[in-house]
Amino acid sequence: MSSISFSKALISKVSRSYPTPFYLYDERGIRKSIRLLKKAFSWHPSFREYFAVKATPNPSILKIMKSEGLGLDCSSLPELLLAERTGFAGDMIMFSSNNTPLQEFKKAKQLKAFINFDDISHISMMQKAYGLPKKVALRYNPGATRTGTSIMGAPKDAKFGMTKKQILEGLMLLKKHGVTEFGLHTMIISNELREQYFIDTASMMFDLVIDVKKRLGIDISSVNLGGGIGIPYRPRQKPFDIAKTGKATQRLYMKALKKGAKPFALHLECGRYITGPHGYLITKVRHFKDIYKKYVGLDASMADLMRPGMYGAYHEITVLGKENKPRNHIYDVTGSLCENNDKFAIDRKLPRLDYGDVVIIHDVGAHGHAMGFNYNGRLRSAEYLVSTSGKVKMIRRAEAIGDHFATLKF
Repeated sequence: MSSISFSKALISKVSRSYPTPFYLYDERGIRKSIRLLKKAFSWHPSFREYFAVKATPNPSILKIMKSEGLGLDCSSLPELLLAERTGFAGDMIMFSSNNTPLQEFKKAKQLKAFINFDDISHISMMQKAYGLPKKVALRYNPGATRTGTSIMGAPKDAKFGMTKKQILEGLMLLKKHGVTEFGLHTMIISNELREQYFIDTASMMFDLVIDVKKRLGIDISSVNLGGGIGIPYRPRQKPFDIAKTGKATQRLYMKALKKGAKPFALHLECGRYITGPHGYLITKVRHFKDIYKKYVGLDASMADLMRPGMYGAYHEITVLGKENKPRNHIYDVTGSLCENNDKFAIDRKLPRLDYGDVVIIHDVGAHGHAMGFNYNGRLRSAEYLVSTSGKVKMIRRAEAIGDHFATLKF
């Protein structure tokens, strides 16, 4: 079972001090994950991790990334503005989006961000509107040559990236328009726990670097292997071995240099790996229902955590003070939305629950609060950060009724 990085006393105190539901993040754990990732790729002098803002878009979290020397991966205008207001600029920002409006490219160029085009048509569109920066990357989709994962689907069915033919055409077009530094990017997995899949992706991209050099005479200056590294949501799942992956990637990189590639920078854009295990949704038991099966209703809902209802994602659940009690009751753990998929767990074995029990939902530090919504008029919850000193700080207040009505016209 997933462990809890905080003491029972701390969670009990916070759950008494602040209304549930709320998110609770562990700064110490986040920094540990960052350092493990950086250590695994420290062999490369130009390695940089661009934290995926979409995973946990909170300024206090992003400031941790900045203090650890990470860049940010942004995919929208608000994310670019969040990066700017958090003190990021230049090539510490990578802008990767799809179906992108021109004003977002404009802002990315103003910030001197490293722009990563998702489609070949974006090149001419950007050139005509604002001109191209000297440094540009293109996103590669390998199609049927690779398999996918349940979250993103197969690459051949994905809306992201370009074919190999388009990559080659795009690079020549960029060169024609005066671009002098060329990057390649891919992102074809999500929550992948197989190290070999990531290693195969590195091999695929390094082979593409060599092929581009042979066909076009263009030296690639950077390769972004994307993110998608998973975390063990389920009990007894084996964690992703980042050290092993780093060493295997190093061997492939050195092999590419021997085959004629010039040294190129290496980038990642992990989000889940860094913050995912270090966030918890703290909620309380509100209601019980016993019809054809037994239900326990929490004061959180799918509006607070979409992943289980959206695609059946598993999150471990702990009941505070009952961690060692036998799990001899079976419940569907639900929220209060008018949707039957508003469930955190189905047929989950748990200790006997009582009204007011504090329930901890694990591994929600990425793609948790960020995917919240207001269906049924539900209000998004607060976020708190436990600092390395153990102090608890509010980093986002809970929404209030006034926020819900603020944009409405009567």
